[in-house]
Amino acid sequence: MSRIDATFEKLQRENRKALIPYVTAGFPYADITPALMHGMVSAGANVIELGVPFSDPSADGPVIQKAGERALSLGIGLAQVLGMVKAFREKDPTTPVVLMGYANPIERYDQMHGNDAFIRDAVASGVDGVLIVDYPPEECQAFSRKLKANNIDLIFLLAPTSTEKRMQEVADVASGYVYYVSLKGVTGSGALNTAEVEAMLPRIRQHVHVPVGVGFGIRDAETAKAIGRMADAVVIGTRLIQLIEDQPHEKVAAVAADFLRGIRAALDA
Repeated sequence: MSRIDATFEKLQRENRKALIPYVTAGFPYADITPALMHGMVSAGANVIELGVPFSDPSADGPVIQKAGERALSLGIGLAQVLGMVKAFREKDPTTPVVLMGYANPIERYDQMHGNDAFIRDAVASGVDGVLIVDYPPEECQAFSRKLKANNIDLIFLLAPTSTEKRMQEVADVASGYVYYVSLKGVTGSGALNTAEVEAMLPRIRQHVHVPVGVGFGIRDAETAKAIGRMADAVVIGTRLIQLIEDQPHEKVAAVAADFLRGIRAALDA
């Protein structure tokens, strides 16, 4: 059983929902990420999504794009991200870590370090899941099998525009959880319509038999609580990035933790 599966099983027994914060690795300071991850776990995060900086993102809105550009300017690439996960694992052997990003850095990593080097080094670092925005499920069967053989889950996005056929294609290869993008557009691009989410989740669950997390547009405790009534997990990224982007180094982890404690309390209420 993967750490992600174990986490969701435990939360289900406790009748609680997963809190999944997203942060860009190496933002806002190159060395901050392991401490930031620990701070988020202390505030009640159950899974951490760690963004791999990339120069040409397609799903990220301006806030996360800016964070990625800053991290890239600080020299943060996939090798450094794996090092951050390894450093985090020295003190936390249990909290699942999901790398979220794009195909190019992974394929380039394998070109530089050898076939399947990414999977090998992700295992060694303690990565639990991978969400690659531009890997469609119909082209991922072999990659998915290799990941599963190494106890790493392959996570996919679903959107308001996803067809029944696409949901089934995702269900055939997804593990860990699926991430439902609640808005048409990029991260942070609009107001969340909870009624639309509520209508969509039963359709997704007809096909997908892993937990369903919802993200894009969750910015505060009120919307997190509303989504938590329907979904298995709440994903928060853009608002968290905004809160920490101008903080001095010594306050980054504390500011993130303070925000997440309010979200955790709302989900548990």
